[in-house]
Amino acid sequence: MERLFQTSNQLLAQVQTDFQRYIYQQINWKNRLIGLIGARGIGKTTLVLQHIKANLNPQKSLYVTTEDFYFAQHRLTDLAETFVKAGGEYLVIDEIHKYPDWSRELKLIYDYHPNLKVVFTGSSVLDIKKGSADLSRRAIVYSMQGLSFREYLHLFHKIEIPVYSLDDVLNQRVVMPANFRPLPYFADYLRIGYYPFSREMNFDIRLQQVIGQTLEIDIPSYADMNVSTGRKLKQLLSIIAQSVPFKPNMSKIAGMLNISRNNIADYLLYMEEAGMISQLRSKTEGVRALGKIDKIYLENTNLVQQLGNDNQNVGNVRETFFLNQTRVHHQVNTSAMADFSINDSDFEVGGKNKGLKQIQNAPKGFVVKDDIEQGYLNVIPLWHFGLLY
Repeated sequence: MERLFQTSNQLLAQVQTDFQRYIYQQINWKNRLIGLIGARGIGKTTLVLQHIKANLNPQKSLYVTTEDFYFAQHRLTDLAETFVKAGGEYLVIDEIHKYPDWSRELKLIYDYHPNLKVVFTGSSVLDIKKGSADLSRRAIVYSMQGLSFREYLHLFHKIEIPVYSLDDVLNQRVVMPANFRPLPYFADYLRIGYYPFSREMNFDIRLQQVIGQTLEIDIPSYADMNVSTGRKLKQLLSIIAQSVPFKPNMSKIAGMLNISRNNIADYLLYMEEAGMISQLRSKTEGVRALGKIDKIYLENTNLVQQLGNDNQNVGNVRETFFLNQTRVHHQVNTSAMADFSINDSDFEVGGKNKGLKQIQNAPKGFVVKDDIEQGYLNVIPLWHFGLLY
């Protein structure tokens, strides 16, 4: 355990606490068992290390990752027992989904050590959700997304803008900092601003690794797929990337990939849960998971830039951004007369020359325009929707 503490302390010494992700303040850190889930590379490890460094006694707190060689010969339950006997109070377990039988051992730790607080994270949304059914009465699970445009401005450029509600945005209550020109920053965000690791060297290579590991390791291990099926997922993602916004034709896709039509819906759901795509559903179908899929987008604009190659479409980039940023706090659906609907409002997304024709009959319609700094009446700048979290 001494080596685990050394590693934990080294990581704590390196982590910075001057910037915290949006979800940090939403987490009730007093709970005994907390789960933090989300796609690979969005900053979950940094967030939990920040919490230890800023709020806890490092002598009674321990960060471990299940990828450590320690767990080749030791169980989580053994670590927890030894840690508690030594006076430990707060245990953070990273990459929990890579540990066999993790949900059962977390339950045992929870039941056997009532004074121990445990936080676990998982890069694969799928595995966490698969196991957390058994933990539903014990764990409070939070889902985390990549950087908003607002967070990107703060983290990369030290430009601080408060969080605005959707109502604030629609009623033109956004106040820009003095001398702030948002559009060059916004263009940069769409290209490389969603993942915190984009500040590091070789961002393109690292993002390709995230994509590959998600499709070839995370999803196949969750769904008991073989290696060849993992390659089919990469082909499917490539088809979507070349065609977004993609209107799914299950029979056509099945023929292109030489697989059963019945498997396509499952593959798409796996990819959605893993943070690779977003499926836009109709409002009339009710339950999110069962709604009719009208369009499929890549999950964020950085993926569009990475996978779209020469077929990037500026309209798709705009719609991808709008969907990605608004869905954190709102249910976004298709619209009968525009691109999207949220609650009772319809939104048509376009460039600065976009007209009002599509929403002229909408009771509460808005035109969301790219390439403008400020809005007026029912015309909203696209970048304003990046200030919602």
